[in-house]
Amino acid sequence: MSEISFFRSWLANPLRVGAISPSSPALANAITAEITPECAPIIELGPGTGVFTRALIARGIPEERLTLIEHGADFARRLQRTFPKARVLRMDASRIKHIDLFDGERAGAVVSGLPLLLMVPKRVIAVLEGAFEHLRPSGAFYQFTYRPHSPISRPILHGLGLDAERCGGIHINLPPALVYRIFRRPASIPPPQKATGQIPAAE
Repeated sequence: MSEISFFRSWLANPLRVGAISPSSPALANAITAEITPECAPIIELGPGTGVFTRALIARGIPEERLTLIEHGADFARRLQRTFPKARVLRMDASRIKHIDLFDGERAGAVVSGLPLLLMVPKRVIAVLEGAFEHLRPSGAFYQFTYRPHSPISRPILHGLGLDAERCGGIHINLPPALVYRIFRRPASIPPPQKATGQIPAAE
């Protein structure tokens, strides 16, 4: 998809697209820098033109181990053509909590291209709750932002038992962007359960 097409999508719905041009390959490298093949499977939210998707594949993530959540019809169709082995779901990312994305397997990372700063808090919470429902206890949610602070407010992070730290950035992107890692606070990670050999009682 050309930058003109991306710009037209932004004009049609700036709250969903969030930027006037596609993210740069440099930003894609920055937001995927910590992701390794061992992190698979991976969830990508708002992949758009697939810039981050290509970076994930270049880092060794098998295409078939990617689930791409895209709301825009034009973007979703393009993603299906470009990445035929990936699972592409055309849906609102705030509704993924109850969708089985990897047959019960948990993801090692979520990479987000969503414009969280433009969303109402209720929707941001739904996105994060859904994402962390699918993440391993040690998994992380990667988000970029065009502002010089966390893309998620402190009250939301605190309420969900999460924390955020800056882990990268790129100044040649249009506009310049920072990358944040969002993760569970240690106290929020449930301890492993000991096997008792007993069948749990039905609830």
